[in-house]
Amino acid sequence: MKKINFVIALVAVAVITYGFVAISKNNQKLAEGTEIGQVAPEIKGMTPDGKELALSSLRGNVVLVDFWASWCGPCRMENPNVVATYNKYKTSKFKGAKGFTIYSVSLDANKDAWLKAIAADNLSWTNHVCDFKRWESNLSRPYGVNSIPTNFLLDANGVILGKGLRGESLPNELEKLIQK
Repeated sequence: MKKINFVIALVAVAVITYGFVAISKNNQKLAEGTEIGQVAPEIKGMTPDGKELALSSLRGNVVLVDFWASWCGPCRMENPNVVATYNKYKTSKFKGAKGFTIYSVSLDANKDAWLKAIAADNLSWTNHVCDFKRWESNLSRPYGVNSIPTNFLLDANGVILGKGLRGESLPNELEKLIQK
């Protein structure tokens, strides 16, 4: 009986490992084009009111593409920093850009939980999208997102300027873009 349990455990580890490697290779393939200096992949998601919103529709602005979820503790802890940064820079003048906005991409599966988190965390910008597929999201795949929170800072032309900007690193990067 111990041999059977050992074999089952060994097979389970092999299956899990293969699945993880396959997912990682798939995300690497899909995430091509997400390096600093490259144009960010296009994504289109549904807003809370059911309208499609393309990331490219925000061109002309400095944009933070922010991947998060209502069920993600670290995301919710980072949201006050994102909100403070948005409130500080939303009316700033940037070199070659109209302004600053955020394109929030949720990896939620439950619309009510998503909407409650937007309200509770005071995410006052209007560019919120979700496809309710959690880790199978078609919105996060082109970016190779395998952990949240994560983000990408884009210039007015959609070129990636930075990624993984949390805490003070986000406002520090935005300061570099302010029109002097």
